[in-house]
Amino acid sequence: MSARPAAIATLLDLPKPYLLFLGDTREPGYAKTAFGLRDWAPELCIGEFALTEDTVSTGLKRLSPAAAYAQGARAVVIGVANYGGVILPSWLDSLVEALASGLDIISGMHSPLSSVPALREAADRHGRRLIDVRKPPASIPVATGARRTGRRLLTVGTDCALGKKYTALSLTREFAARGVDAEFRATGQTGILIAGRGIPMDAVVADFEAGAAELLSPDAAADHWDIIEGQGSLFHPAFAAVSLGLLHGSQPDIVVVCHQPGRTTMSGLPDYPVPSLEDTIDMTLRLGRRTNPSIRCAGISLNTAHLDEAERRQAFDIAERSLGLPAADPMRPGAALDALVDSCLRAN
Repeated sequence: MSARPAAIATLLDLPKPYLLFLGDTREPGYAKTAFGLRDWAPELCIGEFALTEDTVSTGLKRLSPAAAYAQGARAVVIGVANYGGVILPSWLDSLVEALASGLDIISGMHSPLSSVPALREAADRHGRRLIDVRKPPASIPVATGARRTGRRLLTVGTDCALGKKYTALSLTREFAARGVDAEFRATGQTGILIAGRGIPMDAVVADFEAGAAELLSPDAAADHWDIIEGQGSLFHPAFAAVSLGLLHGSQPDIVVVCHQPGRTTMSGLPDYPVPSLEDTIDMTLRLGRRTNPSIRCAGISLNTAHLDEAERRQAFDIAERSLGLPAADPMRPGAALDALVDSCLRAN
């Protein structure tokens, strides 16, 4: 396999383990960074830190920064990805407390930690680090559109925050279990914290989005798979630009469409309905053929955490009957997931 560019080959030097900061967030979808670390890097998570009793919980032990430090934590990770990616004033006293307790702060928010005077001053005072992972590498090239060696799978979605990262991580694990050379390619802050490398696509200047995707998944051996974490949705009025740049630059051979049964409106935009799976597949393949004429949809990933077993089976059956494609929940191993992996690995 060809060498990877230094921008993604160098592992992030992050202080570990982590205390997961949940702030005063009550919407689980906005705490996806904390949940992602709990589910995919549990060995790095000491506990959680919340401001109110009714804050959403990961189920980890609730600890103060001082108690977490005493138990071995060396950084507090902002586990929230709120709308706009901003550090809220209501969090500042608690984050300053974390710095005073000996913890560095790691953030994937759009707002740089150092842009907040209270945090910058407290970090200087206590000799602590403020670490932003939502920072793209320097000198990202403009995309060339040139075809690359190796195989690529991209997860796409009907909406935001419904399982694209979990699907990519799960498929990477399933491919590896079959002896397939596969690597997860992180494109968002949570994925980067899990993998230790990646490019935060929504922090890249629009003209360089596709180029960043090419950089993230360069030439590779013919039998190597890059499994690329999708971002946003081609149908989301706010975030479709990131999704399109990632699709064109990734040049995926395979896409897996992610969906949450029962979700009716777009995340953060209740006046916009969630598109159908049929429309999502059609739009993705039409746009994706611009840089890979052989692109195909291998199946459907359904987030069924809110469904019981009968409802889950019904959701799979409906998707499979209407689309003629396998459907599975990536967090539930079994025959359905096996069938989805089979479809992904089938030769084009």
